Amino acid sequence: MPTPPAYALVATDLDGTLLRPDNTVSARSRAALALAADAGARHLIVTGRPVPGIRALLADLAYTGLVVCGQGTQLYEADAEAGNGRLLRSVALDREAADTALGKIEAEVGAVFAAVDQDGVDGVTLIEAGYRMPNPTLPAQRVTSREALWERPVIKVLVRHPELGDDALTAVARGAVGDLATVTMAGPGTVELAPRGVDKGTGLAAAAGLLGIGAERIVAFGDMPNDLPMFAGSGHRVAMGNAHQELRAAADEVTLSNAEDGVAVVLERLFGTGGAPVGTGIAPDPSLV
Repeated sequence: MPTPPAYALVATDLDGTLLRPDNTVSARSRAALALAADAGARHLIVTGRPVPGIRALLADLAYTGLVVCGQGTQLYEADAEAGNGRLLRSVALDREAADTALGKIEAEVGAVFAAVDQDGVDGVTLIEAGYRMPNPTLPAQRVTSREALWERPVIKVLVRHPELGDDALTAVARGAVGDLATVTMAGPGTVELAPRGVDKGTGLAAAAGLLGIGAERIVAFGDMPNDLPMFAGSGHRVAMGNAHQELRAAADEVTLSNAEDGVAVVLERLFGTGGAPVGTGIAPDPSLV
């Protein structure tokens, strides 16, 4: 009987991690994911993008199975064969609390620009005047007032400041928002407010529970602080070479950047024929040893 792989679940972030800078998944990464699948491991995408923002990518990957979307607010099941999927679970952000949270942030740092991801498989991203999408390839609709952001249920709010950097804005938002929402930094120019107590860690735990896979058998890949809760629920944590220092400090190892197929490098080592044990291959971040 074949020996089961040490890791039964490969959890990957998308932007800055599995996706190359041009928003594609390389042939090498596809082959590495297939190698893991052949060894008996499942691939689980864990992303901040809402369901509508990943449908095209799922189709391109012929991805079937669970997907954690919207910073853990959505658990989606994709069906590559049918070309569709279904939303298994969704947690909406209280809109009154979200509006109050924005007001508290603005009381500290002045005017901010906001956007929202609407709930549901057909929800859209709405952006108010002045908000610039961090990823211009993702669709968005501009609204004329902040009130228009709250016309339908939302899963999260995206916040930008005209002058403050991401780390500074995240720190201010956490202090100002309190228990109104979970504040996280999801990428360059992407500070987000999600429902309190909901994050990538809760989403990963829900998916792994449905799959019957324990945390110790999960290998996770990420690049930004919003991946920290996912790392906390995984047996082996891999930060990308382009990762934020906060994530690098929490990682078991640091691989190459997303531009250099860092995910594939580790998967080839873990799931290749006679794969080497964890801890060989890519060296840890020298600044952490």
